[in-house]
Amino acid sequence: MKPSLLSRSEGHPSYQLHRKQLWTQILLPILLAVLVFIAVIVLTSVATFRNNGDVSRWAAISEIWLVLPVIVVGLILLLILIGLIYLVSYITPIIPPYTYQAQRFVYRVEGVVKRFAEFAHKPVLIFQELSTLIKNYLAQLRKG
Repeated sequence: MKPSLLSRSEGHPSYQLHRKQLWTQILLPILLAVLVFIAVIVLTSVATFRNNGDVSRWAAISEIWLVLPVIVVGLILLLILIGLIYLVSYITPIIPPYTYQAQRFVYRVEGVVKRFAEFAHKPVLIFQELSTLIKNYLAQLRKG
């Protein structure tokens, strides 16, 4: 029988360290967080549904906890928007000279492209005119 990779690695010191760290660094924090979460749920339920529990107060507290993440994300987006506004206000004085140079370059390229298009289109126009003249001449010969 062939030994498996797992059986060879069980005695290795790094594997033993991994087994210890699995409990102390992964499973234990997760279990503690779950226990704290369950405790908060139980305490909230007991405080809310007792004889003199104030349901509206706990509803307001719950609403606050639901709205807080939205507020945090909104603040982050607001900061990003403020940064973009500042960046645009900083770049706006720099943009016009370079956009003018880019526009001039594009106009030059446009002129060259139009000249090449006319140059390429002239033989087609000449051929069409010649074919029209030949058709007209043949039509006149047939008539008469």
